[in-house]
Parts: sequence; structure tokens; C-alpha cells
Amino acid sequence: MKPSAPSRRALLATAATFMAAGLFAARAPAQFVGPTQTGIGMTVEEARIAPVETKVVVTGWVVAHLREDYYAFRDPTGETYVRITEPVWAGRPVGTDTKVRLTANVARDQRGLVHLSVEVLEIVE
Repeated sequence: MKPSAPSRRALLATAATFMAAGLFAARAPAQFVGPTQTGIGMTVEEARIAPVETKVVVTGWVVAHLREDYYAFRDPTGETYVRITEPVWAGRPVGTDTKVRLTANVARDQRGLVHLSVEVLEIVE
């Protein structure tokens, strides 16, 4: 026995609803709101001997502007220079007494000196 036209439409509508719900559920974005671990937390001393392209996280103070986008950065273990571009600063005022956390890649300049190329700057409260 063949289902009637109204029940066939109801069956198709129900099937379409379940398929659409499954598609939307599969495409839902993640809802995690906690911290994201990026890079390896280390000291300036450790970062200075890490291989080039290592992603690191260091915490300390920007202590001087050297030139263009280059700054001196210090933590209790030592000092290195870092490259912080204008978009990374995001207009935030940072003084020598402002503690910051930098997520950066270890890089080498044209002279072979190691520096950190900063991707993220966070002010530490």
C-alpha cells in the first residue's frame, strides 16, 4: 500500500528537518572560553639558545626602544632584543615597569644575532 500524498510530504519534511539539524550541529563552532596554550613557556636565557622558529612565551619587561620595531626585553635571567610591530602593540601604552607576556618565534637577524619576533603581547596584571 502506497502512503498518501499528505503523509509522504510529512515524512519528507521530518527527514529534511533531521538532516538539517545534523548539518547545523556538525558545523557549530567550538565554545571553549579558557586559555589557549601557544608556545613553550621559558626564560630569556632559554629562548636565546632555542632553535630558530621555536615558538616561545616569555614574561618580563620591555626596557628600551632600540630602533624601528626593535626593543630590549628583560626577565630575571637576562636580556634579549625583540621585534614588536605596531599591530602587536594595538595602541596599548607599555612602560618599563609594565610586566608583559610575549608569544614569539625565535629568529636570527642579518648579523646572526638571535631575537624574538613577537606575535602576541599581553599585559600581565
